[in-house]
Amino acid sequence: MKKKFPEIPAVPAVLLSIISVQGSASIAKGIFPVLGAASTSSLRIGFSAIILCLFNRPNLKDMDRAQWKAVSLYGLALGAMNVIFYMAIARIPLALGVALEFIGPLTLALAGSKRMVDFIWVLLAAAGIALIAPWSNNGLDVIGMLLALLAGAFWAGYIVLGGRISKIMDGGKAVSIGMVFATALVLPIAIGDGLLTNFKPSMLATGLVLALFSSAIPFTLEMQALRKIPAKTFSILMSLEPAAAAFSGLIFLHEFLSLFEWLAVVLIIIASVGSTLTTKNSVHASPES
Repeated sequence: MKKKFPEIPAVPAVLLSIISVQGSASIAKGIFPVLGAASTSSLRIGFSAIILCLFNRPNLKDMDRAQWKAVSLYGLALGAMNVIFYMAIARIPLALGVALEFIGPLTLALAGSKRMVDFIWVLLAAAGIALIAPWSNNGLDVIGMLLALLAGAFWAGYIVLGGRISKIMDGGKAVSIGMVFATALVLPIAIGDGLLTNFKPSMLATGLVLALFSSAIPFTLEMQALRKIPAKTFSILMSLEPAAAAFSGLIFLHEFLSLFEWLAVVLIIIASVGSTLTTKNSVHASPES
């Protein structure tokens, strides 16, 4: 009889997932000087696609036209979200990139709401952005901030598309094939910037680590946790990602935030948690799975 490894409790599993994702983002940013954001993104997404396809072994023969259309759009949104986010954090601190990216799912969660309490979360998020806006003369890269917000818009699209695709095909299969489409989008961008030629065989291990810790491991931990805790609890825990990014950036990249930048991160976290508690449906799905 095979021994079963004990499953990690739900809350620690989500927290480990967050640490895994943000730690891998720090590793990725550390190799930007050599490969650049696009090539690093293609390395990570490409290896993730290989690992997930080998693990899930998706059957392509039984897919209909609607499923192909859905999974291709899902994968393209996933690829765009990731490469644009990497381009953003190449210019601004990791914590601020994650915080600004969270504006996407936060906007999606509050879309169409007319309740006064939800406007409080909008104001808090707006205040967070205002604290790090260019008019404060804080030296932050405006393009980097705009890229982070654009990545958040693709995150919102990824969530919507992921919700639709979950109704017509298996989640593991969708993510595996979606990663292939994401690779198809990101790889030409990486080739175009010319830095992919800097890739050396010795970097294969780094690519594998990125793929494991940014996708395979957190995806497994999150799926395990979602079987045991409500989606709303999961979303609240995921709202801690900007804080994890701040500490990851501080420890691994020596990115020190100013007081206003820390306040911006905290305000956006509060807005994210608050919107999760007061909206009917939780939509803060992880962008790394």
